[in-house]
Amino acid sequence: MIFPVHHGENEKMYDVIIIGAGLVGLGTANALQEHNPRLRLLVLDKEKGVATHQSGHNSNVVHSGIYYTPGSLKARLAKQGNRTTYQFCQEHGLYYDRCGKVVVATQQKELPLLENIYQRGRQNGLEISRLSQAELKEREPYVNGLGAILVPDAGIVNYPEIAEKLAEIIQGKGGDIHCQQQVNAIHEHADYIEVHTSQARYQGKQLVNCAGLHSDRIAKLAGYETGMKIVPFRGEYYVLNSNKNYLVNHLIYPVPNPDFPFLGVHFTRMHNGKRDVGPNAVLAFKREGYRKTDFSLRDLTETLIYKGFWKIATRYFDEGMAEMRRSFSHKLFTDNARQLIPALQPEDITPGGSGVRAQALTAEGKLVDDFHFVVGRRSLHVCNAPSPAATASMEIGREIVRKYFSAL
Repeated sequence: MIFPVHHGENEKMYDVIIIGAGLVGLGTANALQEHNPRLRLLVLDKEKGVATHQSGHNSNVVHSGIYYTPGSLKARLAKQGNRTTYQFCQEHGLYYDRCGKVVVATQQKELPLLENIYQRGRQNGLEISRLSQAELKEREPYVNGLGAILVPDAGIVNYPEIAEKLAEIIQGKGGDIHCQQQVNAIHEHADYIEVHTSQARYQGKQLVNCAGLHSDRIAKLAGYETGMKIVPFRGEYYVLNSNKNYLVNHLIYPVPNPDFPFLGVHFTRMHNGKRDVGPNAVLAFKREGYRKTDFSLRDLTETLIYKGFWKIATRYFDEGMAEMRRSFSHKLFTDNARQLIPALQPEDITPGGSGVRAQALTAEGKLVDDFHFVVGRRSLHVCNAPSPAATASMEIGREIVRKYFSAL
């Protein structure tokens, strides 16, 4: 797939300009073309290709929606997106594996929490089932568990592959995708919006901000204060040695700690035949900080002077410090993973890749839990779209079209 780079002024008036060629941006462009094939669409991205950041650095899990608050956008769009993602892969001959997931209680105190997750999943309309200790052993012989929930519709895909296919479809229908276009100014006028990049100037009737890790900054360029800031959390993965793949049959998840806003270390079957172990969750010192050594003075300063960060850091201090220790200790990371699979040894896993979660945080120190949109005069800003946004991306796009662009 070749994405053109344009220089100088672009005099074409677009119906919609989308900033961000990740899955949400591409899903939105796809939904707009479904709605009106004649729309003149432009997708801009500062990188050399699509799905360069969150969309290309995630676990590749197709989520079911089991964890999310009933009635929330996350719950509804994750469930719809689960079905849509598999259908898209089937239609276009892309990889998918509906392998299922088990959520496992390893301690007696987790059993009531597991039951709460089961009830929430049922409220969200999911076909799930309880597994006894013996039934869990039949499916996952090496997992230590007192009980579990089986989530049959969870699975694995290759999200970068899906993004490439979406880009191909969008371009095939006449949409433009211009990469290496760093947006540095946005001006809303009475009847159009103007976007200045490092190399060109574009005009459109509407704009959709799907910039992920930089969504708050893009909104600010357009003149909108979102009331929240993106704080980057890096998730670091290990990879199970291939001769130990027999330890993992499904996706294996712990019962989430209700006092900590992340799912915990889990085991994931991957599209390349490997098994990922992770992630942890640590503050990244750069919005695109995929390595421990990645650092941006601007990004870190913005985080450290934001009062919302210190409120959440104080609230989750013990959990946060434990995550940091595991980040720097192979043994501690393994010990944490062994709560699910006791046979795991430090020599069985080696460092793998990392992802960065763009988490919106309010000044009050609250993590924005649901997908969140800020509406401008001629712009719409997707200001919070963490997991399960990859699973839900095409349905997020359709939701955006239904709510905000049905008249186009």
